[in-house]
Amino acid sequence: MDGGSGPGRRGAGLRRLARRVLAGWRGDPRIWRRGLVTAAAAVLLALVMLLHARIPNRIGNLGSLTETFLPWFGLLVPVLLAVALLRRSATALIAVLLPALVWLNLFGGLLTGKQAAGGDLTVATHNVNADNPDPVGTARDVAASGADVLALEELTSSAVPVYERALASTYRYHAVQGTVGLWSRYPLSGVRPVDIRLGWVRAMRATVATPQGEIAVYVAHLPSVRVKLAAGFTARQRDTSADALGEAIADERLRRVILLGDANGTMNDRALNAVTSQMRSTQGAAGSGFGFSWPASFPMARIDQILVRGIEPVSSWSLPATGSDHLPVAARLDLTRS
Repeated sequence: MDGGSGPGRRGAGLRRLARRVLAGWRGDPRIWRRGLVTAAAAVLLALVMLLHARIPNRIGNLGSLTETFLPWFGLLVPVLLAVALLRRSATALIAVLLPALVWLNLFGGLLTGKQAAGGDLTVATHNVNADNPDPVGTARDVAASGADVLALEELTSSAVPVYERALASTYRYHAVQGTVGLWSRYPLSGVRPVDIRLGWVRAMRATVATPQGEIAVYVAHLPSVRVKLAAGFTARQRDTSADALGEAIADERLRRVILLGDANGTMNDRALNAVTSQMRSTQGAAGSGFGFSWPASFPMARIDQILVRGIEPVSSWSLPATGSDHLPVAARLDLTRS
């Protein structure tokens, strides 16, 4: 018999490897003096993640840029760990624990699935991309998600009739305002554009009459952001629109509110605070993992959002890729709890 290859055997192998490594280091007084640069880098990484809210936005919106990709800073931890091992530095190894613990404190909760069964309303949102080569296929794919309420962003005037025809058999009610639209199995009323200070319509509001009562649903596509060498993270127009959207939601008379759309920003980004301070992210409350949605080819950030107020999220997930450069996202909500 070969003794098997289960977890116990692998664990014993790791323990033997650790003992060999420690034996090689034992008695070497340089293990505390080596790797000081690596240790300093580890401490700096921990401070950046821990104090990201203190990084100023005055220069190139550096704070918002850092917060947009903050989860990815965790990838530097195993790199620093490998360098510490290669350098045979006890000081660096201890220092690497700091960013590891900070990252786990910030994002460890997202690693455990919080999805549950139940709920009585499924919602979805998708930036369909103005240059989508297959709008019919995209409409078919998002309708297949089972969403009761579906928001689409980046609609062009020529594509709107295509989506209307493709979704007509699934959704009896729909409304389009500018470049955003809402499709619903339940009646819509109070449809109007929402001014997010752009000069054209990229946000709307509607009342959805669900069997559990009326809900205010907002659909928004905040302005795009860019990273430019000279200007840094150009997000001022996005930030202004986020403030205006936050004001509109704060003035909403209905208690239960859903926001669907492309925020062009993550929940970590302080610039979206006017919205995020008064609403919950379904991914953070009931998702599994980070739920990155953009770019579809290699998702690096969740900028497509489903936020709620006065509603309990039950589950949240990303849908398969369509002809867009964004992934659709969906959530199941419980309207009887709040």
